[in-house]
Amino acid sequence: MLKCTAIAIVAAVASALPVLAQDVMMKCDEASMMKMQSDMDAMTDPAMKEKKEMASKEMMMAKDSMTANKMDDCKMHMENAMKSMGKT
Repeated sequence: MLKCTAIAIVAAVASALPVLAQDVMMKCDEASMMKMQSDMDAMTDPAMKEKKEMASKEMMMAKDSMTANKMDDCKMHMENAMKSMGKT
C-alpha cells in the first residue's frame, strides 16, 4: 500500500513539472520575446506558413501589450503564439 501511494505521488509530481516549466518560461520580457521570434524564424516549412502567420500576429499583440505595460495580456498573447506554433 505504501508503494502505491509513493508511486502515485511521484506520478503526480512528474505530471506537474511541465506545467510549472511552461509557467516559468512564459515571462513577458525581451528575452522571451527574442526566443519566441527565433522559434518562429526557424519555421521554414511552407506547410507551416499559416501557423507562423498566426503566431506572428499574436507576438505583435504581445509586444504591444508589453509596451503598454499590460503584462497579463502580453503573457496571454505569448501563450497563444506558442499554441499557434504547436509548442503546447
